[in-house]
Amino acid sequence: MTPTIPFIPDNAPFTQEQRAWLNGLLAGMFSSAPQAAVTAKPSRRVAVLYGSQSGTAESMARKLAKELKAQGHAPALSTLVGYTPAALATESCALILASTYGDGDAPDGVQPFYEQLCLEHFPCMDKLSYAVFALGDRHYEHFCKFGKDLDSKLASLGANRLADRVDCDVDVEAPFAQWKTAMIARLNEDSPLSSRKAPGITKQLNALQLAESSGNPEAPTAKAFTRDHPLLASVIDKKSLTHVASTKSTLHVALSIEGTGLRYEAGDACGVIPTNDLNLVAEILQKMRFNGNERVPGVKTSTTTLHDALTHERQITRLNRKIIQGFATRGNCTPLLDLLLPEHQIDLDAYAYDRGLIDLLTEYPGVIDDPNELVGLLPKLTPRLYSISSSPAAHVGQIHTTVAVVRFTAHNRDRGGVCSTYFADRTSVADRLPIYIQPNKKFKLPSDSDAPIIMIGPGTGIAPFRGFLHERRALGHKGKNWLFFGERSSATDYLYRDELESMYVDGHLARLDTAFSRDHSHKAYVQDRMIEQAQQFWSWLQNGASIYVCGDASRMAKDVHSTLCRIVQEQGAMSGQAAEEYVGILKEDHRYHRDVY
Repeated sequence: MTPTIPFIPDNAPFTQEQRAWLNGLLAGMFSSAPQAAVTAKPSRRVAVLYGSQSGTAESMARKLAKELKAQGHAPALSTLVGYTPAALATESCALILASTYGDGDAPDGVQPFYEQLCLEHFPCMDKLSYAVFALGDRHYEHFCKFGKDLDSKLASLGANRLADRVDCDVDVEAPFAQWKTAMIARLNEDSPLSSRKAPGITKQLNALQLAESSGNPEAPTAKAFTRDHPLLASVIDKKSLTHVASTKSTLHVALSIEGTGLRYEAGDACGVIPTNDLNLVAEILQKMRFNGNERVPGVKTSTTTLHDALTHERQITRLNRKIIQGFATRGNCTPLLDLLLPEHQIDLDAYAYDRGLIDLLTEYPGVIDDPNELVGLLPKLTPRLYSISSSPAAHVGQIHTTVAVVRFTAHNRDRGGVCSTYFADRTSVADRLPIYIQPNKKFKLPSDSDAPIIMIGPGTGIAPFRGFLHERRALGHKGKNWLFFGERSSATDYLYRDELESMYVDGHLARLDTAFSRDHSHKAYVQDRMIEQAQQFWSWLQNGASIYVCGDASRMAKDVHSTLCRIVQEQGAMSGQAAEEYVGILKEDHRYHRDVY
């Protein structure tokens, strides 16, 4: 009796391409003889990709796919025109036939794929095995250049070569036949889908589930990593997004969540549990004449060492009323007691704004001499949240964050943000950081993939919108995208410049408006660009666009909101009150989203 081959139904929560992928996978798994598990013919999902100018590479790719299918494999044939590196990153095996055109160029329509592959922050492809068959003409100076470049780039991203690249001249038949035979033989002897290597199937399906987690309500529940039970995620990439000449420092940090069960959706935040600066901890211990081994109450355990409490559990870089009150009453410190009077609240806030524990210990030495009393005054060290700047569909197995490093000098001391300097100064690639996901259900892409979106994100406010853009591209969303981005200088602070401008050139970003406040004598901000494009902005709103704002709450978000109301009032010929009501309706209809801090 021949077994029935299972298939993914049309109403399953997958895209057409993913459904075809799974059906091919299942066909490969179940097409062999049922009682011959040990001798079953190896079967493998193989992406057969081609970049063709005259049709030669396409013809050979079709022959290769036909032969692979006859051998029991599951080929997925596709042109590189319109194909994305994100899709390639989800594959385990790819055979690529790449023609070179003109002066060493990719075929027409294929260049966008290669340019996106070359973006600085594209995720690694260490799960991909591949081989390249390059086609060219030796009469040209740059013989097979596109195939060579593609092969080299994939290798640099961590992909594994199944075989050395073949560079073929215009006489293609014999070299292609030899390469095809060698590739099929290699696949037949090393298939992750053979009965003896069944765990490979689970791994591939798990990867797909991770990519689908944002759009599949039936997906298994993610593993419960929380702020109390975080995941230790390895740092796999860390680099500066700002020029060395910039007055600011912004980092791109990528963390691996491969195989952990941790899932997120574009728009969510990554919670990071930082560690205090060990040099500052040592200085505090020295000021108090403690050795750090003193036992004190712990946060998660009954007791811990003072050193561990100051390093991992307690906030030491900020002051609050409780800490100041403790020093004031314990030492009868008249200046502090005066600050604590109700009528001096503004002065108290100013005093605490840029000081930490070390300042009190310096100004009032010897006031606190009991480790337990000290720890009792200090609040818990809380996690910091960073908008995730990656897409689970495009950056499978990774979380990216965009971190503005906070540094300043106050009261003759260099200071910095606890978590941002943790990333910048105390974290290296391969280190493991405690993280968890903080869902942001009110900051999600529209359920209608054809709906346009307007994103307003100066500075690190760009983070979730980078994730949105990669998500929409990876999932094939057709809705138009408009981004407003602002920073100090285009030469030194244009975050993700290559990615954004590439997306604008290829049309994924329908509009890209930037504002660099220090590039001209007259400062301009994102809200100024909104006013300049008021007519287009209103037109997009009338066509159903959703608005997303991310960044500083104290000024930027307020200015953007006021500007939005002004545009609605002027372009919609409304009163001020009517414009406010219109914006209120946008919120109620989930078309106006803000992630501000």
